Amino acid sequence: MARLDANKFETPTPVQSAAIPPALEGKDVLATAQTGTGKTLSYLIPVVEMMLKNETRGAQALILLPTRELAMQVEAAFKTIRSNSSQSVALVVGGLAERSQLDAIRRGARLIVATPGRLEDFLKRKLVHLEGIKILVLDEVDRMLDMGFQPAIARIATLLPAVRQTLCYSATLEGAVKDVARKYLNEPVRIEIGSVLKPAENVELRAFDVDADKKQELLEHLLGVEQGSFLVFVRTKHGADRVTRRLTRAGHSATQIHGDRSQAQRNQALRSFSEGRHRVLVATDVAARGIDVANVAHVINYDIPKMAEDFVHRVGRTGRASAHGVASTFAAPAERNDLRKIERSLHIQMKHFRVRSAEPKSVDVPKSVDIPKLVAA
Repeated sequence: MARLDANKFETPTPVQSAAIPPALEGKDVLATAQTGTGKTLSYLIPVVEMMLKNETRGAQALILLPTRELAMQVEAAFKTIRSNSSQSVALVVGGLAERSQLDAIRRGARLIVATPGRLEDFLKRKLVHLEGIKILVLDEVDRMLDMGFQPAIARIATLLPAVRQTLCYSATLEGAVKDVARKYLNEPVRIEIGSVLKPAENVELRAFDVDADKKQELLEHLLGVEQGSFLVFVRTKHGADRVTRRLTRAGHSATQIHGDRSQAQRNQALRSFSEGRHRVLVATDVAARGIDVANVAHVINYDIPKMAEDFVHRVGRTGRASAHGVASTFAAPAERNDLRKIERSLHIQMKHFRVRSAEPKSVDVPKSVDIPKLVAA
């Protein structure tokens, strides 16, 4: 409780209120909840409590996640709330040096936070042992299955004790996710927080009808009139580099994250954005689910995502833990159909604004989006 207080975790979110009590009782949990609802703490707190009761060395809890960025953020969150440093953790992910990961395991790490690929590699080489695992956490299961990790998860599960507690989290509970739940959970407590395919209600949704060649100008204008940090989503790696370059030339502190950047570069970009050294982070969808940065004020869909689910995950980066957020979607003429499809499939209605270069006679828009020379309602 002292660690939670120190980190200003005072009022539990709905998913935490629902998931923590049964998890503390040792029950399996199957939870679907929107991104940004506090899922991470809802399983880390039971893990810490279990460790307080079991002081033995070696791995007692395993958390499997789809991406190394997400794994690194879960490791950092665990370190902020653990009650003492004897509750040690090993990060087991690809793209980073093996030595420090293996050193942490050899020193008797009690929690392993891993991506399935690297963990399976270590298991094949008999470098890690899982027979002492008491809690298995499967986080972002739908994403892990999308990435083709189902066979790896199955092989890892065969090496775990049959009697254990399993906590399973997913944005959706469809198809293969149901199979995973049936296979690995035992009479789970079912938790569903809100609609998982719907943006959080505390995120204000705006759509701008804008010519493709005016998107950069609109983005720079919003940066001038809005407060706080901006997370900008683009479709391609080349687009991310181009937008970042233009923003930097215009005097904005911007960095980017995408699949062509090295792991060290991606870590550095995330760190500098979360610590406020860069106000703008430009990202492709590869990074959308891996980013968990507090206090993102504004998400920009510079390019419209193809899938409604990707829209929800992008927008879920703001308005986290009941804070207010803004998400603006830029729709060029060729993208307006995609925008309408997203609104229909999610049953949402964004506030629409039309962008033009001429000075409008009157601008009927919220004051924070008063865009002279650019926007007419």
